[in-house]
Amino acid sequence: MRESLRKITHTLAMKNEEISNFICTLKQNLENLETNASRVQEDLESEFTSLHSVLDEMKGNMLTRIKQERASRTYELQSQLSACSKALESSEELLELANQTLCSSGTDGFTQVTDAPALVTMAPAFRLSLKAKASDNMSHLMVDFSQEREMLQGLKFLPVPATPEIQVSECQVCDNTVTVVWTLPEPDIKIDHYILEHRRTNHEGPPRIREEYPWMVVEGIREMECTLTGLRFDTRYMTFRVRACNKAVAGDFSETVTLETHAFNFKLDSGSAHQNLKVEDLSVEWDSSGGKVQEIRKEKNRTNSPMHSPARSALMSPKRAPTARPGRDRFTAESYTVLADTMIDAGQHYWEVKFDKESKAFAVGVALRSLGRFDQLGKSSSSWCIHLNNWLQQSLTAKHNNKARTLDCAIPSSIGVYVNYEEGTLSFYNAKPKQLMHTFKTKFQQPVIPAFMVWNGSFSVVTGLQVPSVVQSGQRKNSGTSSSNASLT
Repeated sequence: MRESLRKITHTLAMKNEEISNFICTLKQNLENLETNASRVQEDLESEFTSLHSVLDEMKGNMLTRIKQERASRTYELQSQLSACSKALESSEELLELANQTLCSSGTDGFTQVTDAPALVTMAPAFRLSLKAKASDNMSHLMVDFSQEREMLQGLKFLPVPATPEIQVSECQVCDNTVTVVWTLPEPDIKIDHYILEHRRTNHEGPPRIREEYPWMVVEGIREMECTLTGLRFDTRYMTFRVRACNKAVAGDFSETVTLETHAFNFKLDSGSAHQNLKVEDLSVEWDSSGGKVQEIRKEKNRTNSPMHSPARSALMSPKRAPTARPGRDRFTAESYTVLADTMIDAGQHYWEVKFDKESKAFAVGVALRSLGRFDQLGKSSSSWCIHLNNWLQQSLTAKHNNKARTLDCAIPSSIGVYVNYEEGTLSFYNAKPKQLMHTFKTKFQQPVIPAFMVWNGSFSVVTGLQVPSVVQSGQRKNSGTSSSNASLT
């Protein structure tokens, strides 16, 4: 009865948290609504003001054109009218002179005005064009804005693209790559591009009003899918949303979709590090002066490994999840070692380490909790490792229980480590081409811990990686078959 009440209380508390987050979201939406409504109203007024300015400017230009045309034609017609009036006046005077000449009596009177015919012939009226130099028709400057008026009457708010829908069943999470696929309710040829936003989260439920991580934006997507590569999965989930954009506006975001991102995460336990190792986050440098090391990280800041992995999510119980390892004594003497803060007691996991190839000595592998503070990696039954030696001559060996096997392969710039706890498999890969270097086959009786050693050198660890599909494929092919790499006898 008490357990049932505890479960119901927990469920109600979770529901109350969801409601509180939703209330905060609604309040934020109301604030955004006021802001956005004011913004679009200002934009509308600005657009109409701009439109009025354009119309007023066009009206002024067209009125100026009409006035100039009227003035030009008035000048032409007035000039022609003045010329015609003068010609008419001159013609009337010549006609009067001619009539007087014709009416004069006798030959003597006519001979006195022998210049009259010449004067009449030179009359301005004969040189005058009786065609108007300018037309009185102004119809070419008439306007008909009926189509424009209809267009203006048809003005509407910009068409907003439909809201996409993310197809969860078609989305993929593999090899630290996420492919997100979405669809539209109906085809829209006016869509120009899409905007995808994503962010990391450790919460599976609805988005919280105060998330730890910000939205990351991917713009200019032309297809209805997007693939994000080279990701580091340091949270349990990633949340996605997408919106469509045409040439003018962006539509609403889709409903958010949360995808699980299974990966192995851990930190380095600086409290276990040899005094000569300087530990900073996931990087380590050997310091001959025995410099100050970081304080032991608080338990609440330790990152446990995930509950699932892509290959065996259905097989692993949450109770079998890797757990944080309690603090221990610092390594000392010639054991220049540092351990991770997370144990592996179930599942398949993968991480990589990049190291300085000029290091005098370097090793990477796993160890049991019982590894002694004086023990060097690979020199007892409690640890397995790949060891690089640059002291007298360069060599790369696989070590366990104080036995070593020289590896016939080039020294890589980074090493990938694969652990399958249930199968008792520990494999090392050249990280870049994912080429297998060596495999230990054993049976883990206790949880194991990622372990590292460096002398006169440095290295950095890359976590948040999924087991690469090429590694999984190779492990499946090799399962059930004997390997010469599996033994150091």
